[in-house]
Amino acid sequence: MRLFLALTPLLLSACSTTISPSDLASSAPDSTFSHDLLDQVLGTHVDERGRVNYAALQAEPATLDRYYSLVAAYSPDSHRDLFADEAARFVYWINAYNAAVLKAVLANYPITSVSDVSGPPLSGLVSEQIGFFYFQKLVFGGAKINLYDLEHEIIRKRFPDPRLHFAINCASAGCPRLPRQAFHVAHLEDELDRETRYFVNEPRNLRVDDSTQVILISSIFDWYRDDFLGWMATSFAQTPDPDLLDYARLYLSAGRRAEVDRAEAAGYVVQTIPYDWRLNDQGR
Repeated sequence: MRLFLALTPLLLSACSTTISPSDLASSAPDSTFSHDLLDQVLGTHVDERGRVNYAALQAEPATLDRYYSLVAAYSPDSHRDLFADEAARFVYWINAYNAAVLKAVLANYPITSVSDVSGPPLSGLVSEQIGFFYFQKLVFGGAKINLYDLEHEIIRKRFPDPRLHFAINCASAGCPRLPRQAFHVAHLEDELDRETRYFVNEPRNLRVDDSTQVILISSIFDWYRDDFLGWMATSFAQTPDPDLLDYARLYLSAGRRAEVDRAEAAGYVVQTIPYDWRLNDQGR
C-alpha cells in the first residue's frame, strides 16, 4: 500500500496512537525466540482461505496477547542473540507483522475494512487506509513502529526477497491469505514458495479474460514492481527485460502458465485488478 504523506514527523507522532501489550512478557525466551503461540492463534482462528474469525479472537485474545507481549519485549534489534541468523530475523519480522495486524484490527473491531480506521482530519492525506497503517503504532522490542514503516523501512529494506509480499497479510480480502501457521526458520524456503505459489495460482490474483483480451494481475504486482523486477534482473540475468508475468511464471502451474503464454503471445494487454479492502473476516 502506497501512502503519500506531506506531514512533519513531529505532527505524525502527535497524532498517532500506540497499541501497547496488555501485559509484560512473563518470561524471557531461553535461547531462541519461539513462534509457537502464534501457531496456536492462527490454527484456531484462521480458515483454509486465510480468513480470520475476529469475533472469536476478540472474545479469546489471551494467546495472541501473550505472543504480542513477547514481540513487544524482544526483537532482532533489541536482543540479537535470540536470532541466530538472517532467516531467524526474517521470520520474526514476518510473524510480528501478521500478529501486529491482528492486534490492530482487534483494537478497532468491529469494522468492515481497515479503511474504517480513520486518521486525523488533516489535509494532504490521499489514502483511505492511512489511519490503520500509519497512525497506529505497535511495539517491537521496545520500539514503537507503525505498520507502514514496519513493512517499508524494515522488512522490505532488510530482506529483498519479493516472496515477502505473499507472506505478510494486511487484513484485507485483496491480501495474500493468512496461513494457518506461523513461519518457521526450519521450513522458511518451502513456506515462502508455498504462499507465493498459492497466491499466483488463485484466479482472483491472476487470470486471463478472453472476452476482453486482457491478462489481469493483482495490484500487489504493480505496487511492488521494482521489487519483483529487481530480483528477476539479479537472479535471472539471462532473461532479457523481465516483466511481472515472468516472475509469476516461476510459480504458476503448468496449465495456468500455458494459458498466460497463449494470451501474451496473442497480444493481450496486462491490467491490474482493483484491490479489495474489505476485511478478511469470516463473519462478513
